[in-house]
Amino acid sequence: MKDLLGLMGKAKEMQAKFQAMQDEIATLEATGQAGGGLVSITLTGKFDMKALKIDPSLIKADEAEILEDLILAAHNDAKNKVEQVMQEKTKALTAGLPIPPGMKLPF
Repeated sequence: MKDLLGLMGKAKEMQAKFQAMQDEIATLEATGQAGGGLVSITLTGKFDMKALKIDPSLIKADEAEILEDLILAAHNDAKNKVEQVMQEKTKALTAGLPIPPGMKLPF
């Protein structure tokens, strides 16, 4: 019975740590760039776009497709950065836990 109470206590502790991590991730910001910095996008930890900057030299009517591609590339770069930080924080929090490979946390 003592082990069960200890396990429940650890589960509550882990839940509190996950909530703190999620709160921290929500305040995270990452900026992705494309075209050598000509296009940059800033995303929050919840993948909301917070800022988009486009160098004026790219704004040409006949080159809209290039600009669209650079915006997508910058967005993907920022998204990858947010995901990397999330993975690092989750890995640090779950170190030593018997979690199956490939299981994504937080749930």
